[in-house]
Amino acid sequence: MHMSRVAVIGSGGSGKSYVARELGRLLDAPVTHLDAVYYDDEWTPLPAEKFETIQRELVAEPRWVIDGNYNSTLHVRLQACDTVILVDVPTVAALWGVLSRQARHGAGQHDAGVYNRINWSFVRYVASYRRRMRPQVLAKIRQHTRDSTQIVVLRSRAHARRWLEQVAAGR
Repeated sequence: MHMSRVAVIGSGGSGKSYVARELGRLLDAPVTHLDAVYYDDEWTPLPAEKFETIQRELVAEPRWVIDGNYNSTLHVRLQACDTVILVDVPTVAALWGVLSRQARHGAGQHDAGVYNRINWSFVRYVASYRRRMRPQVLAKIRQHTRDSTQIVVLRSRAHARRWLEQVAAGR
């Protein structure tokens, strides 16, 4: 499986950042966590146009792993990637991921792509992701990827770990 330009997408709390970090290490590719691009230290979001411009610059590079949903700019990553990793865990697992990340790291922004900002709107977003966002994400994957794009669906954290072990074994 050849991977050099990888988009990692899925619900908050699904394990996207973990998968992206490990994959970046295995592929020796730079990893970008879009939360780190979108928010500054005060949680102020970038203007939409600038956010898209930065992503267009990132995907122009020959090798990358980019983690984040950001539905409004998902097409930028999907059109440029050779591999989509959809971390498609059940809602309960994603909510548990959000809570356990909060317990492990506390609130705030940390190294290694951990961005904890739990509020009710985020919890509602994660709780409704499979019903509301997932169909939009799947439609965008169909609409914006090429026939040659590899699509990997990881349905649990254990599945993600096993898949990463297979990638490591194949290197």
